Amino acid sequence: MQSEYGGAVGRRRSLPARLLASPARRLDWALILAVLALSVVGSLLVYSATRAGRAGAGGFLEKHILNVAIGLVLGGVTTALDYRLLRAYAPIVYAAACVGLAVVLTPLGATVNGSHSWIVVGGGFQIQPSEFAKVGMVVLLAMILGEPRDGEVGPGRRDILLALALAGLPAGLVMLQPDLGTTLVFATVIIGVLGMSGAPKRWVGGLVGAGASLALAVWWFHLLKPYQIHRFTAFADPSADPQGAGYNAQQARIAVGSGGVFGNGLFHGEQTTGHFVPEQHTDFIFTVAGEELGFVGAALIIALLGVVLWRGLRIAREAADLFGGLVATGVVCWLAFQTFENIGMTVGIMPITGLPLPFVSYGGSSAFADFVAVGLLQTVHLRHNPYE
Repeated sequence: MQSEYGGAVGRRRSLPARLLASPARRLDWALILAVLALSVVGSLLVYSATRAGRAGAGGFLEKHILNVAIGLVLGGVTTALDYRLLRAYAPIVYAAACVGLAVVLTPLGATVNGSHSWIVVGGGFQIQPSEFAKVGMVVLLAMILGEPRDGEVGPGRRDILLALALAGLPAGLVMLQPDLGTTLVFATVIIGVLGMSGAPKRWVGGLVGAGASLALAVWWFHLLKPYQIHRFTAFADPSADPQGAGYNAQQARIAVGSGGVFGNGLFHGEQTTGHFVPEQHTDFIFTVAGEELGFVGAALIIALLGVVLWRGLRIAREAADLFGGLVATGVVCWLAFQTFENIGMTVGIMPITGLPLPFVSYGGSSAFADFVAVGLLQTVHLRHNPYE
């Protein structure tokens, strides 16, 4: 007893000094600095996209900065929470997300750009519950798949079926809006978390196959809205209807290509000033970067987003338990797909969807959800050592 106790004390004292430092010093500062840099660049690009020829253009910048400030507070609160408590509160977060998605489908919901995804709260502000549903999806899947039963290495069949069934509810509600982009984010998170949970590969392969079959069935039976079909048609051949369905994609390519290597200079983009690209401060914010900052500036944004994903993957790998690892994995899958889709649709390698660029695009709900996601990564990172 004496020797064992002494050994435990010795091990405790031999822990790295960083464990005794303040929580602020133990934060992942590479992740924080990358997010802050993206937010600053995003604010400049939002101002550039809205400053010329728009009534009350300064209001866009003010609202964007306010959204970032609120997002930082939400991210800080999430960081301060012990992620292990999310096991108990995950069902509540999930239920609240589903309620929000259901309310959108009532008369309280509002339609923006063909998608009935918003709730107007007054004062010029709107809430998009599907953004917060991403958080609910991540923590619920991690809770169910991150606690293997006795004698099992990974989740069993019952847990996998339960996770898929519960994930199908918010995904179905989002499809009814319809919001194809968020549905694809959900699918990516489900496959990623399931794959990293230790589930048998046949489940992951079967889920991918089922998703592909569902996509074909949706297309074959004409279940998509007309504007969604036009977006896919424009993706296949933007030149077929340059003044109609292909207009956004073609103008986005022109804007990005006109920037060259070093760009035309911040606030000096002709395509941006002329507002040739619709929704340039939100979905197509990357076109402003391509035109005004050029290849170098666009590459810097991609590099900063890469740092965010890299740190997220490292946090997932070093997590103290499977639950924390799956939370971080879900966040990385969410941000990675959204980044790839947004930039991809801008340069013509992905179909156009209404997904903003994380930490860069103008938006309220999306910014709040993104910073909460970073908070989830930080809280897992802060408690990755079993002695803490």
